[in-house]
Amino acid sequence: MIDLTMNRENLKRTVERARERNIIIPTFAQMQHPETIPEAISNKLPEVGLWDVNPLNLFRITWKNNPVEKGGDGKFGEVNYIEVPKELSGVKARIVILIGKWFPTGCHKVGASFGCLVPRLVTGQFDPSYHKAVWPSTGNYCRGGAYNSALLGCNSIAILPEEMSAERFEWLKTVAGEIIATPGCESNVKEIFDETHRLRQRPEVMIFNQFEEMGNPLWHYQVTGHAIEEVIEKIKGENGRFAGAAFTSGSAGTMSAGDYLKEVYPGSKLAVGEALQCPTLLNNGFGGHRIEGIGDKHVPWIHNVKNTDMVIAIDDEDSQKLLRLFNDPEGQKYLRDEVGVPADFIEKLPLLGISGIANMLCCIKMAKYYELTENDILATVGTDSSVMYQSRIRELEEADGAYDAVKAAADYAEHLHGLRTDSMEELTYVTRKRIHNLKYYTWVEQQGKTVDELNAQWYDPNYWKNVHNQMGEIDALINEFNEATGLLKDLK
Repeated sequence: MIDLTMNRENLKRTVERARERNIIIPTFAQMQHPETIPEAISNKLPEVGLWDVNPLNLFRITWKNNPVEKGGDGKFGEVNYIEVPKELSGVKARIVILIGKWFPTGCHKVGASFGCLVPRLVTGQFDPSYHKAVWPSTGNYCRGGAYNSALLGCNSIAILPEEMSAERFEWLKTVAGEIIATPGCESNVKEIFDETHRLRQRPEVMIFNQFEEMGNPLWHYQVTGHAIEEVIEKIKGENGRFAGAAFTSGSAGTMSAGDYLKEVYPGSKLAVGEALQCPTLLNNGFGGHRIEGIGDKHVPWIHNVKNTDMVIAIDDEDSQKLLRLFNDPEGQKYLRDEVGVPADFIEKLPLLGISGIANMLCCIKMAKYYELTENDILATVGTDSSVMYQSRIRELEEADGAYDAVKAAADYAEHLHGLRTDSMEELTYVTRKRIHNLKYYTWVEQQGKTVDELNAQWYDPNYWKNVHNQMGEIDALINEFNEATGLLKDLK
């Protein structure tokens, strides 16, 4: 469970910092239902840009933001999502994708990092006048963490692999106190852990490791899971059935949204995706890959493996080539004129970044494997958008030359229409346990976890339930914190 032990002395300083910087903290319940945010706050949001380093943007950590970079009415709306047309997916099943672009920083990881930092702030465990928040990441999580740190008046250190996109590093320079680039690509997670181990020797640092912090799955269970449920209930109609969800692993935070959905929709399936070039879950494998935003060569501590039904490997070449197909004018023209994808949907394709495309491909493979029908609905998330990958698109242009209808047709045929049900495994009790046991080598041998807790994750039916149910207690602490600052009652 998330440690909610109080440190009253630190808390006094944290409250004073919040009062000085006009920081009001939203509750998880307000992220689920932003229409409950005080009107005095929502009325100010149209004046604030989505990426502005302004504490008011804490109240935009929700799937229901106005889908604009600045402005909007500040009143929020329904969940931001797209439904993939059958002309593009090539399957009968309906595929819905929640859109992360409309979070501050353009990625939903700002929510996961909020879930990790705020419990330690409102308990006084983290003192922003002394501590520095360290955000180990394969890219987006450290962006969200550094951004939340800036909003909440905290110093931050961002850690990410040196081969991540230039856009990530350029933006981080504007908000992070310190940036550390570790060797390798997104699959080089061990190198990130080694750097955090080095930093632990500094007494002022506090590590917020997304792969083990339970605030990550708590946020996705309560906020992402509820958002997907809202979309399903909105679109399913009389004969619709929620068949399941698929998420590329990364930190495995989004997998807890699947835990929630399986409780609401008994019989639905939950699949986890990874890169074919680094098939850790599928084949105890290793390697490097180019699906930015997901890390491999280990099983995240926060992944509830026992509740996972399938592993799906996605070739990183598929995501790369589709990134160009979806964003190049010639590719979009081909999809519209030759494939028959509706023009209004083609305009939405840039809402998907590399990992979002991989998530869509996981759903397509899942639909083909289970032979799903037009009454079946699958769900996933678009973590970020193509905004973060313009340099990657330029690299593809340099490598492959000018794009035309012939190249677009080839990419569509090979990397989308040609998807098969290879490199997948439907998990049994034994194969789930095999994957779970891999946690031992990273977390017990290297990161100081205990065998008892590893076994509790598998055998204790209340282990994950206890984590998921902490929202009410944390929200109560957030409300107490806001009352102590006195800012909320003084709003006009």
